[in-house]
Order: sequence, then C-alpha cells, then structure tokens
Amino acid sequence: MVVGGLQKNSLIDYPGKMSCVLFLSGCNFACPYCHNPDLARGFLASNITENSIYDFLESRREFLDGVVISGGEPTIQKDLIRLCKKTKQMGYPVKIDTNGSRPLVIQTLIDEGLVDYVAMDIKTDPAKLNAPLATGYWLLAKGSVSSNIIASIRIIMESKIDYEFRTTCIKPFIDSDVIESISRLISGAKLYALQKLKLPLANSQWPIARGVPTRNTGVLRPEFFDGDECSYSDAELMHLKSLAKPWVERCVVR
Repeated sequence: MVVGGLQKNSLIDYPGKMSCVLFLSGCNFACPYCHNPDLARGFLASNITENSIYDFLESRREFLDGVVISGGEPTIQKDLIRLCKKTKQMGYPVKIDTNGSRPLVIQTLIDEGLVDYVAMDIKTDPAKLNAPLATGYWLLAKGSVSSNIIASIRIIMESKIDYEFRTTCIKPFIDSDVIESISRLISGAKLYALQKLKLPLANSQWPIARGVPTRNTGVLRPEFFDGDECSYSDAELMHLKSLAKPWVERCVVR
C-alpha cells in the first residue's frame, strides 16, 4: 500500500462527521489541473506505515467519527480491501473518494460492507474520456474506461449506502452539454456537487489541499493554465446547476 499522507482531522471531508483523511498515492488518471500532483505521481510518505495508521486509528477512537480514504485513486491499491476491513473492524464508518474507473473494486467494497459512503468524481462526459480534447490534454493516463465509469455509476446508485457524485467545472472538459449528459447518466441521484475550480497562484503554484505533505506544490500540468481562461464564474456555475437540478434529488455548488 502506497500511502501519500494523513490528515488527522477534518470537518468537511465526511458529511456530518469528524474524520481523518488517509491519502493513498498513485492515480490512473492524469487530469492536468490535479492539485495533488505528488499523489498522482505516486509519492510515498516514508514516515507513514500501515501499522502506524492502525495505531493512529486506535488512539483516536474517542475523537473521530469516521475515516476517509482518498487519493490519488484508492481503488488501484491492491491492499485497499484489507485496509477497509481492518478500519471497519475498529468500528469506524468508511468513506472512499474515487474516480469510478474500477467498478469491480467498488462493487466488492459495497457487497462486503466495507464502505459506508462513496464520493465519485465524474471528470467529464464518459464518452469523451477515450480521446484527447482539442487542447491536446488527456484526462486519463492510459486505457479506455468509459464503460467502467458508467458501470460504477450504476453500482453506486443501486446500492443502499450514502453517496454523492461531483464534477470539477473546468474548461474545456466541462460545458453545458457535458453537464446535461452527466446529469442524465445519474438521473435520480441523491446528490450532485458542481465544484468550482480554484485558480492557481500567479507563479503557477497551487496550495496543496487538506494538509497533504508535498515536495512540489502545484498542479500536475501548470502549462494547462497558460492562455485561455479555465474557470467558471459564479453566474456560470449557477447556470450549470440549473441544467443539472431537474435530473437529481439535490444539486449544490461548492
């Protein structure tokens, strides 16, 4: 298991719970705007071992309400099932953040009762994931996963656990047609969150989210932000919300 970082407490990562966030390193996606580039590249936090994680969780039983397993992309880790089992055995509810590219892993986690909440990022219309955009940027490092994304959506929505879908609204990966397409795919979903892109700083450095230790604070592909405006205004985000809202039980802008 490749561990990239541990945030000891968070009030925002697991809805309604005080949680810690365990960041597993390595990702099969290559989103140019990724704000945890070291995690995407597989950075290893050498001071955090699997045993030290369990020791930490044992010591925080009275203070934490849940554990969030994030990334990178957790489902590419071969030891994820074991990690979730041990965490659940300690009495913690588990939330996992995923890009939905490995539906069989998600299915196993749900079927074996190893996860209580799934947050799935839908990067763009799945039909667009198999080809580079006009900009020349890929969202995926390799492989064809459109069918996997759709399968994960189905698995999550048919489960009895809590979940949310979320999309970071960034041009050119997201536009009105894409939001409508995604919304139809997740029709009837409990929660769909449209996330506002945080602009990088003037020197192309990006503050690492949620206290993850890093060697190179920034985005995965800083040059992506050269030239055209990538972010949506608040008014534009509200328009995108209006397109998604009829299709889901609840739509929010974050």
